[in-house]
Amino acid sequence: MSPFERLSQHGGRLCVARDAFPDAPRPWIDLSTGINPHAYRAPASTARERAQLPDPARLAQLERIAGEAFRVRDVRNIIATPGTELALRLLPSALGAKRCAVATPTYSSHADAWRRSGAGVDELPLTAIESSLPHDGVVIVNPNNPDGALLTRSQILELHDRRAAKGRWLVIDEAFIDVEPDQSICDVAGTARAPQLVALRSFGKFYGLAGVRLGFAIGAPAVIERIRDLIGEWPLSVDALAAGLAAYADLAWAHDMRTRLRSDAQRLDALLTQGGLSVIGGTTLFRLTRHGDAQRLLRHLLSAGILVRPFAHDATLLRFGLPGSGTAWRRLAKALKSS
Repeated sequence: MSPFERLSQHGGRLCVARDAFPDAPRPWIDLSTGINPHAYRAPASTARERAQLPDPARLAQLERIAGEAFRVRDVRNIIATPGTELALRLLPSALGAKRCAVATPTYSSHADAWRRSGAGVDELPLTAIESSLPHDGVVIVNPNNPDGALLTRSQILELHDRRAAKGRWLVIDEAFIDVEPDQSICDVAGTARAPQLVALRSFGKFYGLAGVRLGFAIGAPAVIERIRDLIGEWPLSVDALAAGLAAYADLAWAHDMRTRLRSDAQRLDALLTQGGLSVIGGTTLFRLTRHGDAQRLLRHLLSAGILVRPFAHDATLLRFGLPGSGTAWRRLAKALKSS
């Protein structure tokens, strides 16, 4: 597999970039993900806590506090997992669906997870995702990655209601919904209002702590219990518990960060436009761009020690995350100007 193919699979593959461009300036600037560069200053667990198994009471407390942040009314509807990646890979077993439609292009792990479960998978454009689809499971990332396409709550609930009438599941991956919290459907997922609706939430992207490995699934109590049986005892580290407990209780930080991200995204749009790219989508955590010679520009940025995300399905696209420091902004501006 070529370096381009490996870089197009996922963001964050600095090891691939370093191997392909060993003479690039250091340190590398990784703009290939949608992870907030302004990380939450989460407390670390104590040495004593690390010497013991995680306390189940703290796990329950985290699920309650995160649930309150997501407006989940009943703790039976939410489970914390060691990252959303694991949660999405457990869903095929938890739901028992045998045929799934995934709205694409999007995060590739969804289709991969359902295929590995033995289910039939159809990858369809979002515009082709209709309530009449015969699939017993439908997956939509909202806002979508990489284009930022956003369905409203009312659109999602209308789709759910028509599918639920036939006992079919709707899975909404809200990995980037923290920047648009009013459109979240976590408050109704798995309730009497939306029993066939399952939501996924990510911690690491908005809070800038992807290495903590923390995520959540929200759905009907029976689905949540099946996931809990699959992940077993002590699913989270004590550091993940400490970080999540602090961050989800800090509502002021989340409010201020949304304002900061909007400002950063506007600044990045201006810089990319000046560099000859067309901004065609994204969220305030990443911007999707089009360029007539994107592959040449990608090689130029890599040679400057800047990693961005290419896409195998469309070679004219590049995704840029937010620079996290003045140095990173200046290096990106210089690289774009010299391209």
